[in-house]
Amino acid sequence: MRVTAVDASTIRGDMEDDFHRFGITMRHDGERVVDIVGESGRYPWTTCPGAVDPLRELAGAPLSTRLSMLGEHAPARQNCTHLFDLTGLAVAHAARGSSDTRTYDVTIPDRDGSRTEPELRRDGRLLFRWQIAGRTIVGPEPFAGVSLRGGFIAWAETNLDAETAEAASVLRRACDISFGRAIDLDAFETADMLGEPVRGTCHSFQPETMVHAVRVKGQTRDFTNDADALLRDH
Repeated sequence: MRVTAVDASTIRGDMEDDFHRFGITMRHDGERVVDIVGESGRYPWTTCPGAVDPLRELAGAPLSTRLSMLGEHAPARQNCTHLFDLTGLAVAHAARGSSDTRTYDVTIPDRDGSRTEPELRRDGRLLFRWQIAGRTIVGPEPFAGVSLRGGFIAWAETNLDAETAEAASVLRRACDISFGRAIDLDAFETADMLGEPVRGTCHSFQPETMVHAVRVKGQTRDFTNDADALLRDH
């Protein structure tokens, strides 16, 4: 995941993982978001490109380093998770007045039972190596015992400084998405076949949309042995 200051009023955001390739371009006036344009390069469901429309509702949101701020301006779950997250990082980048590029690289080994040890690097420097069992962080402190389920961003913003909370939120999201590596998503014809666990969690998983969200098969990629290929085209 990467955010770049293109110029004094424009931030570019890009992300790629096994299942997704999305990008956003955000313009701001130094105080608020002016406009956001989303791009869907590689996506799991045919309805995903339609998520660029609700993203525009974020125009007018104030610049803030607090990622949860966007959720106060527009409903996160009605947006594409990844476009929404990218916009939050772009807003924070603009709020800091950064004129450079920030890059997050996450590595999550396949789970041994319910356990794995994900790592996050920011601009090449290792920040976190968590021990996880199921959906709970086992260690190290101050994360031990914290759930990766709902409420994580609020916990992070309450207990960590803004920079650390942002990085921890990026790693938490990657941990959540990584569960998809254990599922053959191409075995599903439409999103509603995934059932209640995902219902209402994002743009394509809204109840009225799921039945129309057809699986885009053959889009999943494995970067295990070629991590440098991520975002290679940008």
